[in-house]
Amino acid sequence: MVPAGRQLLTANQASPDIYVFCAGWGFRFLQMPNGRRQILGFLLPGDVLAGSLLHERLHFSVKALTAIQVSTMKRTEVHARIATNVRILWAAAECCANEAKAADDTIAALGQFSAEERIAHLFLQLMKRIASRNVIRDERYRIPLRQQHVADAVGLTPVHVSRVLSAFRERRVADLSNGVLEVFNLRELQRLGALN
Repeated sequence: MVPAGRQLLTANQASPDIYVFCAGWGFRFLQMPNGRRQILGFLLPGDVLAGSLLHERLHFSVKALTAIQVSTMKRTEVHARIATNVRILWAAAECCANEAKAADDTIAALGQFSAEERIAHLFLQLMKRIASRNVIRDERYRIPLRQQHVADAVGLTPVHVSRVLSAFRERRVADLSNGVLEVFNLRELQRLGALN
């Protein structure tokens, strides 16, 4: 168990373990020399910290966004099982491939999208991941992000994020308040944030 706001892993810290998120939300991030932070991705229940499958030292840090529960497995034991069970190898490969695709999508959005489109893209990514794990009713998603988290994930200032969220609210596209994302116009959100 790790309380909200606590750092789980620090960049370049050695660990013999593979990490699996069992409950709560976390995020992977890079801390810049100027003090700013880039969130690389959010971690939800069921996620395996893919980098930990292969590497003892990760190039990023991991922090608990909410209180989290994490399970660990010894990397040497998993590697021994992979050597005798091809299904485990394929599961590990799929985990890494999914993380690489999500990273590619994020790079494309950050490089080519406007502020509104970047935030819409982030919301669509999170909605898809949440929907794959939970039953969703009335297009309401529990997303415990503050404006600073959104800003750090999409490369904007919190003030800019606030303006975009206000515009979404006024145009009845979506509203992120009190840890809940409510989508009023999914088609418009998809028009703004879908890559294809």
